[in-house]
Amino acid sequence: MEIVFTDAALTRLEKKVQGKEGYLKLKHDTEGCGCVVSGVAALVLVDQTEENDTKIETNGPDLFMEYNTAVFFAEKMTIDAPAGNHFSLKSPVEMLNPSMKYYDRTKQNTGM
Repeated sequence: MEIVFTDAALTRLEKKVQGKEGYLKLKHDTEGCGCVVSGVAALVLVDQTEENDTKIETNGPDLFMEYNTAVFFAEKMTIDAPAGNHFSLKSPVEMLNPSMKYYDRTKQNTGM
């Protein structure tokens, strides 16, 4: 799997992370969706990776994903930063998420 970040996405992501320590993950987020196949892609900053995480090849920051969720994504994708405060995730043949959210789930953000 390979993901290319556009320059706009790299700039927006840098502002969101702002030097915080953690690991960036591409998640198939199913919270509130009711079913695992109804999930949506999200970028999440976490304190640590998990045993079942795999590293994705990118032109930017290290990016991880749970290996068992790869089926929900394309082999080659692009992360962009359209107008607004979100990201978009697309493959060469389809838009996977035109309004991909970013979540900071690190202890630094939650005050733990």
